[in-house]
Amino acid sequence: TPRLYQVYCPIFFHFSPIRVAEKPFKVQSNRIQLRLAPLHTLSWQATLGAFGLALPISLLFYMEQNIASAVVNSPSNKLRKGPANHWDLFVVSSINVVLSAFCLPWVHAALPHSPLHVKALADIEERVDIGQHIKQIIVRVRETRLTVIVSHVLIGFSLFMIPVPLKYIPPAVLNGLFVYMAVTAAYDNQLLERVLLFFTEQSAYPPSHYLRRVPQRKVHLFTITQLIQLGLLCGIGFAPSPYVELAFPLLLVLQIVIR
Repeated sequence: TPRLYQVYCPIFFHFSPIRVAEKPFKVQSNRIQLRLAPLHTLSWQATLGAFGLALPISLLFYMEQNIASAVVNSPSNKLRKGPANHWDLFVVSSINVVLSAFCLPWVHAALPHSPLHVKALADIEERVDIGQHIKQIIVRVRETRLTVIVSHVLIGFSLFMIPVPLKYIPPAVLNGLFVYMAVTAAYDNQLLERVLLFFTEQSAYPPSHYLRRVPQRKVHLFTITQLIQLGLLCGIGFAPSPYVELAFPLLLVLQIVIR
């Protein structure tokens, strides 16, 4: 009988606690002033340096926006309204230009919030494929903007929960939420499926289309290459030095050339 061999490795998560000042949130309307950034005070050397720093940040925005749009507009989500990737990127860029002029934080499509929001609005059915694997399939999605508006309004109201009752919520609850989001995002991940093939007998391989067309050696070689790339990205992304982290978008773009 075919058997599946899996190796379970202990994974340790380290989270840095965030210190929140235990003071009530107050807004002083007399101190709210919307002023343009004093760009005219910068020298030409500082302007060139700003262009150099803006390049990797722009690449990161471009990649994350496109990845989020591609995941949300996946054919498996069965969205009826057509995607507008270029229009979304143009709107986000225009908004960020105005926000940058007034020294305000930027906005962009977020992962994994965007695909999780689509899944929360979807009707999901569980079906059994040829290999007797249970798979969740989206039947339809209720496409509406009201849930986005309501969720962000509720996020704004959370500011009034400082310090009570937020200080009574242990950090382990938030850490567990992040771990749960990471684990659930790994479902139906092709890289994870191909990693498990290293510990699976060939007769027990799932009936995936690429396994029927691509030789086993090439599949494993491609998986090893992706693991090396993932290790490099994690090493730079979690580097303690912020200057090293600036190279993360450039390394992310180089993955296209390697692929």
